[in-house]
Amino acid sequence: MSSGGYEYEDGLQSSIDGGISYDPSFVPDPVKSFVVHLYRHIREKNVYEIHQMYETSFHTLSDRMFKDTPWPSVEAVAQYVDNDHVFCLLYREMWYRHLYARLSPTLKQRIDSWDNYCSLFQVVLHGVVNMQLPNQWLWDMVDEFVYQFQSFCQYRAKMKSKTEQEIALLRQHDQAWNVYGVLNFLQALMEKSSIIQILQQEKEGLEQFTATDGYDYSGGSNVLKVLGYFSMVGLLRVHCLLGDYQTGLKCLLPIDISQQGVYTSVIGSHITTIYHYGFANLMLRRYVEAIREFNKILVYIFKTKQYHQKSPQYEQILKKNEQMYALLTICLSLCPQVKLVDENVNAQLREKYGEKMSRMQRYDDESFALYDELFSYACPKFITPSAPSYDEPLVNYNQDAYRLQLKLFLYEVKQQQQLSVVRTFLKVYSTISLEKLASYMEVDEPTLRTILMTYKHKTHSVGADGKTISNADIDFYIDSDLIHVVESKTPKLYGDYFLRQIVKLEAVIGDMDRVKLE
Repeated sequence: MSSGGYEYEDGLQSSIDGGISYDPSFVPDPVKSFVVHLYRHIREKNVYEIHQMYETSFHTLSDRMFKDTPWPSVEAVAQYVDNDHVFCLLYREMWYRHLYARLSPTLKQRIDSWDNYCSLFQVVLHGVVNMQLPNQWLWDMVDEFVYQFQSFCQYRAKMKSKTEQEIALLRQHDQAWNVYGVLNFLQALMEKSSIIQILQQEKEGLEQFTATDGYDYSGGSNVLKVLGYFSMVGLLRVHCLLGDYQTGLKCLLPIDISQQGVYTSVIGSHITTIYHYGFANLMLRRYVEAIREFNKILVYIFKTKQYHQKSPQYEQILKKNEQMYALLTICLSLCPQVKLVDENVNAQLREKYGEKMSRMQRYDDESFALYDELFSYACPKFITPSAPSYDEPLVNYNQDAYRLQLKLFLYEVKQQQQLSVVRTFLKVYSTISLEKLASYMEVDEPTLRTILMTYKHKTHSVGADGKTISNADIDFYIDSDLIHVVESKTPKLYGDYFLRQIVKLEAVIGDMDRVKLE
């Protein structure tokens, strides 16, 4: 494995790129100042200052001093923070996150990072944590925890390039990043925090969690509660990576995503939640629900992305934005419900994928290639969570889970092939006999009945509450060999239309006022 030149153990000095030396025990003055002040603010529960240092100072120092080297080791900075055990765990969590972002971690470092998360979450679950931390940091902890699990599974699945020492280390630490361990920690944080009961009591007006963004203004700690809350999003993401979409959506049920919530207080959390929620609904054929949520988040990003340009998450926001446009293109090609999409989103969609969308409606080999291309670009990085068999010939299996999900998705697309033809005819007629439609489609009546049953099946799905929901903009029923077509019409939102025209008129008047008449 390429490890960016690093191979250190127990804080020993390492050689980087064959020349420059990295000394993990050397702590520059700005770092001393950073850890001392951060430690003090955490002890004082000064969330505003912690957030500023975490979001701004840490990234500024990383860019200036640690672009291609890790931060000083935790052993080196511990003396400046009274050897505080919990602070050292938090520092190490940031240390590994920086390592993953800037460099390539070794197998030993991946295992050590797992051990650090275990220690940190054990303290939160079983210790007395008397701190308030910013939501951004608590979200990043859960987000990074799932990311490192995904990264480890992908790394372990590339067996061909492993050395004997790496294979021995993998055998020895077979519990590191074990899928059950990851799921158990997220589940334990969710249960121990009683977050489901808290959210239920909030609906009844007995609790204030969302109103305070999860912070505790009475001097308590927000750490367990907010970690438990974000763990529900973490569980959705893990189950999507495993291809278990039903379970993932069940884990998210306590959060009402039709409302503002703590998950919307951090943009990374907001986007991750809706991306995985929308993707899971797409794979379960709940296209209307996926379109609605993708549309809402894309409108939100369209309106707010300029405020995040200096954020460390900006590139990730843009990437997920592009992926969700690709997923929305897939949804609208399989379920043409453009009326659910905002004007601005629709304009962006036409610009990015207008030509591809028209080609995807044809259901020929070229259209399947486009479905394949968009799915492969926009889907999560699926994982195989099981360890390899070390006694058999070593093979790379890191693409197996992705190939399986792609195969299932394209199989679904192929099944929809005849439906677009049926839909075209149903749009033209309000009533048509089975005999006439069969002749138009050049099939016999029994085959047509099968196609119509398939249409019914494929345009309906089971919702999270167990009820059948329709994805069809055109439905029908058959009475005495006559097909009666029912076209759903959404009420026109005249208010929105007039407001848009007023805004345009005001812009024109503003432009005219600026023109100097001679």
